[in-house]
Amino acid sequence: QPPDFGFLFDVDGVLVRGSQPVPAARRAFQRLADGGGRLRVPVVFLTNAGNCLRSAKARELSQALGLQVSPEQVILSHSPLQLFSQFHQRCMLVAGQGPVVENAHNLGFKHVITIDALRKAYPLLDMVDLSRRPKELPPPTTGFPTIEGVILFGEPVRWETSLQLIADVLLSNGNPGAELQDVPYPHLPILACNMDLLWMAEAKMPRFGHGTFLLCLESIYKKVTGRELKYEALIGKPSPVTYRFAQYLILQQAQQQGWKAPIRRLYAVGDNPMSDVYGANLYNNYLKSAQQSQAQAGLKRSPQAASPQAEVSLELRNDCSNTVESCESILVCTGVYRHNSDVPKEPVGTVFHGHRDFCFDPSLLEASHIVQDVDDAVQLAFKKENWS
Repeated sequence: QPPDFGFLFDVDGVLVRGSQPVPAARRAFQRLADGGGRLRVPVVFLTNAGNCLRSAKARELSQALGLQVSPEQVILSHSPLQLFSQFHQRCMLVAGQGPVVENAHNLGFKHVITIDALRKAYPLLDMVDLSRRPKELPPPTTGFPTIEGVILFGEPVRWETSLQLIADVLLSNGNPGAELQDVPYPHLPILACNMDLLWMAEAKMPRFGHGTFLLCLESIYKKVTGRELKYEALIGKPSPVTYRFAQYLILQQAQQQGWKAPIRRLYAVGDNPMSDVYGANLYNNYLKSAQQSQAQAGLKRSPQAASPQAEVSLELRNDCSNTVESCESILVCTGVYRHNSDVPKEPVGTVFHGHRDFCFDPSLLEASHIVQDVDDAVQLAFKKENWS
């Protein structure tokens, strides 16, 4: 029978830990695939990683899972930026690591400047590392383009350099060599990808994520200017924009496979209550309230975390009729979240790890289901769907 449900799989902490596959991942995908290695249900890999190309992440997943994953099945934290065409012609400063320029071009951005290029053009701006300070006063910079916006792809390597130069760009209205009398406000548009405060690699404890970098930038900007840093868009989990994009790819996949049954339900499998569970539950609320046009359900600041422009773009791109009715969250215990029955657990939501622009609603941190690993998650969904 054709499937009327699909899966959204987180990657780090669910399918892999750093470079090592989680043992249950291959078992899960043996259930999901037929004898020829073709998936029997639509699957999208929804990760907040962003320091690589979609094609590279697809190759990595193919190797880890033992079946062919296509780049079209992978959503990185920045993938929905291809919908933000109103910024594609602007000169944008890009921060992060990995192939940031290639990623920006693949998403449709035509003119990008890296933090490193900005540092080289204005060598007097980066003054923390004594070994990198210029030995002599450099000549004045000429012919450098005015920066018209900032894309924060992910956590950079040298935080002090990126924090300083991004602040310089915002405070100078895109001309970091200039000295303005007044702080420009509203500041230049900022598009931020991945709000994860923490993420899970091979270490026993979670590591700082891009959300921690954003927290630093917001705090510095407010301390220096007395004003609040604003985002044109926050994308990546738990943003509804990202889940809407994932749904679009799930429906497209079902259509391409010739599965005639409309997709009704999504199962979002993740290890991080703040990004995976919160995001799936928030999107479930979004689906439930779509009839009343309450697309901003659960968000504190209406124009921010779910950008209206992105919603419009997504609606325009929605080639398949919207049949999805629910998005259930399944939390696994192989990553950030650990379920230990011997230790009394703090109530979920005692400490809010989410981004400033999302409301603190403890109910959104409660998973629909908690299972041990991704194989159990797939079995649970199959049981609910009466799927052999």
